[in-house]
Amino acid sequence: MNLQTPILFASLCLASGRLSAADVFQPDAPALEKVAAMLAPKPTAFGRPLTDRAAWKQIASHLDAAEIKSQAEALLKVPLSEQTEEGFLDFSRTGNRGRYERVMFRRRSRLKWFVLAEGIENQGRFIKPLEETIRALAAERTWLLPAHDGHLDNFNGRSTVIDLGAAMLGWELATADWIVGEKFSPEIRALIRQELQRRIFKPYRRMTAGEQGQYWLVFTHNWNSVCLAGVTGAALAVLEDTQERAWFVLAADKYSQYSLNGFTPDGYCTEGVGYWNYGFGHYTMLSEAVRLATRGGMDFLARKEARAPAAYGSTIEIIRGVCPAFADCPVDAHPDPCLVQLLNSRLGIPFQPAVTPKSVTGKRTLYEVLMFAFPLPLAPPAPEGPPPAVGGLRSWFPDAGVLVCRPAAESKGRFGFAVLGGNNGENHNHNDVGTYVLVVGDQPVLADIGSEVYTARTFSGHRYDSKALNSFGHPVPLVAGKMQSTGRQAAAKVLRTEFSDDQDSIAFDIKSAYPVPTLTNLNRTFVFFRSGAGSLTLTDEFEFTSPQTFENALLTFGKWEKLGPRTLRVSDRGQSVRVEITPPAGSTLEFVAEEIKEDLSAHRTPTRVALRLKEPVQKGSLVLKISPE
Repeated sequence: MNLQTPILFASLCLASGRLSAADVFQPDAPALEKVAAMLAPKPTAFGRPLTDRAAWKQIASHLDAAEIKSQAEALLKVPLSEQTEEGFLDFSRTGNRGRYERVMFRRRSRLKWFVLAEGIENQGRFIKPLEETIRALAAERTWLLPAHDGHLDNFNGRSTVIDLGAAMLGWELATADWIVGEKFSPEIRALIRQELQRRIFKPYRRMTAGEQGQYWLVFTHNWNSVCLAGVTGAALAVLEDTQERAWFVLAADKYSQYSLNGFTPDGYCTEGVGYWNYGFGHYTMLSEAVRLATRGGMDFLARKEARAPAAYGSTIEIIRGVCPAFADCPVDAHPDPCLVQLLNSRLGIPFQPAVTPKSVTGKRTLYEVLMFAFPLPLAPPAPEGPPPAVGGLRSWFPDAGVLVCRPAAESKGRFGFAVLGGNNGENHNHNDVGTYVLVVGDQPVLADIGSEVYTARTFSGHRYDSKALNSFGHPVPLVAGKMQSTGRQAAAKVLRTEFSDDQDSIAFDIKSAYPVPTLTNLNRTFVFFRSGAGSLTLTDEFEFTSPQTFENALLTFGKWEKLGPRTLRVSDRGQSVRVEITPPAGSTLEFVAEEIKEDLSAHRTPTRVALRLKEPVQKGSLVLKISPE
């Protein structure tokens, strides 16, 4: 099973396979006793119970009480969205994820707004609708997302497994119980525990014993950290027995190591910025939940393997909050500023993100809001060693082959650039070896067009039918009419790097990405100049055993125009670049534009402008000089 398999076929993580003997969880009694001694006598969770009025009054303004009460009062007037069996079956019949998921998340969000509103107001008027919501959620046939129940085994009661949605809902319900406490009726508290045991705790114990398949325990992507956080957070919030809670902490300690293995040693997140927020965000929440429960005795962020991934949010920004949309990532994604600030305070990183948080509520889960809103009642340990280097003229991830170049401080700071070497077998992979993003001001004028709206095709054997995910939808060459192939063997080899205050250059050998037997050489070199307004030179050097076709491409959500036989202007939202193209001697250049008509998360239609050599060529170079206007 290669790295991309769990992502391409997400349903495999719910398959009937078994863990290897080494991955079965078998804690010894002394270890359990040691952790149990760290735990408080009672369950713990983020935030404070409703009875702690001083704590709730202290953070009410930070939580934006007016927004919360407004949202909760609006929901009082809206009936609970109906979640039908027909709706669940929509995905298995049509491949559409969005219609059912919108209803599902709308129902679940009521938990957050009602709990927060009651915490702020404390008048009891949100308790009844909160209990009605919990009864409805408990009555659902399955807590899984339909896309994760492809064979309908959970829907039809043949198995009970845990996916992202189930784990997160479990932690939400457990957190709601811990906050509201005895203001809930005994029936509701018993119902929450009953459903957590049936849908979360018992399946998880079977998984860790190797009695039930679910490979996310040993996956190296966001499923591992999100599901572990949900299961462990729920256990710490509701289970009374300290030995039982200690068991869940030790299981999380064992399996959470795998999520860190999904980062390259230099801390790069191959899944993209959005999944760093989601995956490493949940790793952080898991760590903080365990640190809180063990009263500082255990801290997963203190692992040396966690330091570089934790610094990713402070190193991936190109300019003015714009980040590369590599992998399955929205074009406007940026590191969560609340998460960055929390991690930087933990690691001693002196960096402030360009994007500042407007609110700690928004689209966050209940447990996430409470983690950011309520300071943990214990000081974080002092970080060991010097903080990771962040900011400056560049960020270089040598293991991932990713370079982020920023303008000089004394310049107007309008021109930035990021390039991805990588390979085509990464988590949430796009076939995009050698892709890049070029930013002017706050706009990625020459863009990576980002992720598509997920459907059944996205995580299937037809994933690369999408022109957004295959190499046609990226600013990389089309070689002898061939797009890039998929797999780890399709990889960029870094040939050289040269970094200075004035310019940065990097050269890749990307020949292995193309299934073209006649291709003997394909090197892609980027030189980023900081002088003046800045510029970028991109050179593709190629050679075949016989003449073949060759083209490069520009990708943009904006407009393009031809200024001359070898010159283009590309503009988007008030920013533009001038592109001067130099083809091989004796070659004729033509421009061929095509809209990429895929349903993108950007909700815009990009254009691919092919820079095509009209006649087959055996050897030569195609050079682009790109300057901001």
